[in-house]
Amino acid sequence: MVSLNLEMMKNKITFNEFLEIETKLEIRIGYIRSIVLMPKSDKMLKLEVSFGDGDIRIVMTNIGNRVNVDDLEGRQFPFITNLEPAKIMGVMSEAMIMMVENNEAELEIGQITNGAKLL
Repeated sequence: MVSLNLEMMKNKITFNEFLEIETKLEIRIGYIRSIVLMPKSDKMLKLEVSFGDGDIRIVMTNIGNRVNVDDLEGRQFPFITNLEPAKIMGVMSEAMIMMVENNEAELEIGQITNGAKLL
């Protein structure tokens, strides 16, 4: 059973606030094809992520010191896919991975079609 620290939870939002966010946010399932630890960094990872139908994107993330990198490659995770691209350490990042922060919990998506839209 996963325990949640209720003190860390964010403020509740109204349903209308959710609807406003939902109309703007796109979350899709992506499959991590490869991972590279960026030179001169102990935590910045460059992910090559497949979103299906030939949609391959580079995603930069600084989670390398919080996860076992070998546990990420070849797995599916949700990604925010409609953020403005940003250049990080000289590499254009085209999405943002969504990870579980609780060390007691492990997100397991299973066999969902790459590119499946969650929101």
